[in-house]
Amino acid sequence: ADVYIIQPTCPPVNDSLMELLLCASAVRRAAASRVTAVVPYYGYARQDRKERSRVPISAADVAKMMEAMGIDRVCCIDLHCGQIQGFFGPRTPVDNLWATPIAISYFTTRKLQNITVVSPDAGGVARAKMFREGLEAQGLRASLAMIIKQRAQNLGEDPGPSDLVGKVDGCDCIIVDDIIDTAGTLCDAANELISYGAKRVFAFATHGLFNGRAADLIENSTLEEVVITNTIPLPPDIHKQTRKVRQVSVGKLLAQAIHCIHTGDSVSSLFDTRRGDALLA
Repeated sequence: ADVYIIQPTCPPVNDSLMELLLCASAVRRAAASRVTAVVPYYGYARQDRKERSRVPISAADVAKMMEAMGIDRVCCIDLHCGQIQGFFGPRTPVDNLWATPIAISYFTTRKLQNITVVSPDAGGVARAKMFREGLEAQGLRASLAMIIKQRAQNLGEDPGPSDLVGKVDGCDCIIVDDIIDTAGTLCDAANELISYGAKRVFAFATHGLFNGRAADLIENSTLEEVVITNTIPLPPDIHKQTRKVRQVSVGKLLAQAIHCIHTGDSVSSLFDTRRGDALLA
């Protein structure tokens, strides 16, 4: 039989990863014909290269472990870096689904005006551009902006103000990112946009970790609302600390992806940003 294991490798990452590997081993030993790992959040995704000597490339090592346990196919949502798909061999295809259509469908209900999609750093411009194109496909005109963070020359120094590329004066801004960790970068970006004249600031990220003081920072920031998906379970006390966090479901997206994989149909239709209404739960 074909087996689908749904297991995000979210915190506690090592426990979740080991559960996934042992489940894959168990079904392989039970003579499963094909094993597909549905991993909404790919743990260790941010360790995709050697930033300094003598450190592992953990994202690649996780891929090798999954292949060694007999996983035939992997289905993820918004990998931190697309090159992670290349860490798997050619016999293990990876489907990197987008949560963007779901988010776009949600924001069309918010009656935003003069929309500007903002990337919080240079590395996320492609993601923000895709989000803007999705809004325009829904009939909403939107512009694009980017925040360039200034780096401190010496450790412990104030990095100074950020620079803005684009216009946000009088606009409803949507900051688009893939992961919210401690929310420091996100809240700083929101405050910068308000200082440049933005009317309201929203945020969307696929994966919400909310580590440390993230909830307090969001509550005390200028953000109107933070929209995330349920690829990672929310901390139990997050809504007690802030009312600005809204979670949308990727359940229909994963259900349709599993259906396409099982029937041999193409999953390309799931990347169509105009299908958000059918995927928003």
